[in-house]
Amino acid sequence: MISYNRLIILLLLVCSCQTQTGKLKVVADLPLTLSEVSGIAMDKSNNVIWMINDSGNKPVLYGVDNNGDIIKTKKIKAKNRDWEDLTMDLNGNLYIGDFGNNDNDSKALRILKISKEQLSSKKKTIKPEIIKFSYPEQKKFPPKKNKRHYDCEAFFHFNNELFLFTKSRVKKEKGKTHLYKLPTTAGKHKAELIDTYTTCNDDECWVTSADINNTGSKMVLLTGNSVLVFSNLNANDFFKSKMERYKFTYGSQKESVIFKNDSTLLIADEYLGTSGGSVYEFKIN
Repeated sequence: MISYNRLIILLLLVCSCQTQTGKLKVVADLPLTLSEVSGIAMDKSNNVIWMINDSGNKPVLYGVDNNGDIIKTKKIKAKNRDWEDLTMDLNGNLYIGDFGNNDNDSKALRILKISKEQLSSKKKTIKPEIIKFSYPEQKKFPPKKNKRHYDCEAFFHFNNELFLFTKSRVKKEKGKTHLYKLPTTAGKHKAELIDTYTTCNDDECWVTSADINNTGSKMVLLTGNSVLVFSNLNANDFFKSKMERYKFTYGSQKESVIFKNDSTLLIADEYLGTSGGSVYEFKIN
């Protein structure tokens, strides 16, 4: 028989890490120009949702309205090596995560910073500041197959720093993510390893995007089959916060997530010929 104390512990664990099922509501279909959308960010001052495509596409920032129509474009004077996510700070500056690293062999990892003034200007072509970085723990390019944790598709801005969530390429550790932080200033930096976390043990556990709400009380991590919501956020130890995992009932290549408000997420997926290519609303508690 289970003792009373052990039963209480089990109940507390269940309550603090629940699994829920939710529905994705289509709110906009994206044009084919954004068929490989890899990052989205809401810019209320310019009344657009900024979007990017990933590697192999033009280095263009697209401003999209609520219907999914492109109403602004900004050509970025920087190569789209592997753009994977977007985030904005509270001052209205935008950051492009050019840190995709599928083979764990890149020495050209960087983040492109675009100022609020550049976003609101009439200039069609803009030059970003460059935040170059490396992972101090990586000694070989690529490392051995059981140490390939240096791909990245997710980050956000918080407390004047950038927080990156890596994507594991280790076969039996696909849900493992390393949390790093970086300054927001141009130059060469070494990313600081803060923590490690495992999202789940399914095949689609890679972290593909992340966001934090404006008050810093909630954080979300997007994976292929779910979204993990951390609430009552511990600013000094994100992963010690209360977590709820919402599993999706609709399978697609989900690449981007942002908070629309504290109870609603916006999620975008790639167009795969017969499915995807949309922006969805997803309700959370």
